[in-house]
Amino acid sequence: MPVLVMKFGGTSVANLDRIRRAAKRIGVEVAKGYDVIVIVSAMSGETNKLVGLVDETSPLFDAREYDAVVSSGENVTAGLMALTLQEMDVPARSWQGWQVPLLTTSAHSQARIEDIPPENINAKFDEGMRVAVVAGFQGVSPEGRITTLGRGGSDTTAVAFAAAFDAERCDIYTDVDGVYTTDPRICEKARKLDKIAFEEMLELASLGAKVLQTRSVELAMRYKVKLRVLSSFEEQSDEAGTLVCDEEEIMESNAVSGVAYSRDEAKMTLQSVADRPGIASIIFGCLSDGGVNVDMIVQNISEDGRTDMTFSLPTDQVKRAESALAELKNSGGLNFADLITDLDVAKISVVGIGMRSQSGVAAKMFKVLSDEGINIRVITTSEIKISVLIDRKYMELAVQSLHDAFELENAA
Repeated sequence: MPVLVMKFGGTSVANLDRIRRAAKRIGVEVAKGYDVIVIVSAMSGETNKLVGLVDETSPLFDAREYDAVVSSGENVTAGLMALTLQEMDVPARSWQGWQVPLLTTSAHSQARIEDIPPENINAKFDEGMRVAVVAGFQGVSPEGRITTLGRGGSDTTAVAFAAAFDAERCDIYTDVDGVYTTDPRICEKARKLDKIAFEEMLELASLGAKVLQTRSVELAMRYKVKLRVLSSFEEQSDEAGTLVCDEEEIMESNAVSGVAYSRDEAKMTLQSVADRPGIASIIFGCLSDGGVNVDMIVQNISEDGRTDMTFSLPTDQVKRAESALAELKNSGGLNFADLITDLDVAKISVVGIGMRSQSGVAAKMFKVLSDEGINIRVITTSEIKISVLIDRKYMELAVQSLHDAFELENAA
């Protein structure tokens, strides 16, 4: 039988009523003739509760025991979902990551999937099981310890299963009814997209859109897994939600498909750094070793052999960056005059595969921001995106203005 993967996020399984609602959706797909692999998250709020208990118990915790605790929320949901399906006379059983097994690296709390051997689950399908309910977010290390994949890891679990079992499609059920041109909470003109290319979704996810985890989109693009994002709370049709697919499946692409934003950005500038080969490697190698994720980078024009280096980073990594750079300076590894941090910035991005063939997007974006009196601090571009760093107080105005300028309310 064909395989369908269905993933239900925390809000979709927040209580027994919602689990029953999700189970009915699963039953519909079973009735269509699918063998279904269901990936479930922990019930809404449960993971945060478990993380809090770990922090309270052991601030300097053993990452292996952390994974053992925080992965337990998904186990509960998987068991409850399997029981609910059994009550509906749907042959189902629950699977924890180690039982599948979902094999990962040993990087606890940020493990990466290495392999998902399909034999165990396929054997149960052959015996008459119709639904395998798998605890998302978790796997097993080469040492036999429970691992977790990082926040949002259930999305990645779902796509990985779809790839491993050559599923017809992977449906991601969440609390929104698809992928929008921008955040509807900021722009009331935001519209749901019927289709979006993998590359566009990957950019939007990495630039602040919260619909899908970035790693899940990377996997889907690599293994050509068709993704569909749907709401758990609305009646469904075969055309519901947003399909994330190959660019070739989209008939005609607008220059811009969406506007993304990231509120929690900071800008740091190292003043008067030596302008010589290898200096950037020293700076960003130090930050990488300190666990800092740098995004936008600008080097100013050199004067008298000295230059300024500016970059953006998440606000929750500022102290880590300041500590790493101070240690580097104190050790004599880098000399700079000052380190200036600005916590009041936001990143705004326009994304669209149509940029490859249509010119003028950057000029239009910059004119729109200029007309609104919004100063651009930093600019970065790629083939299908343009990102700018601006003062955070203008974030919502920038999103709304760009959405209007590119007429995204007409997107479909």
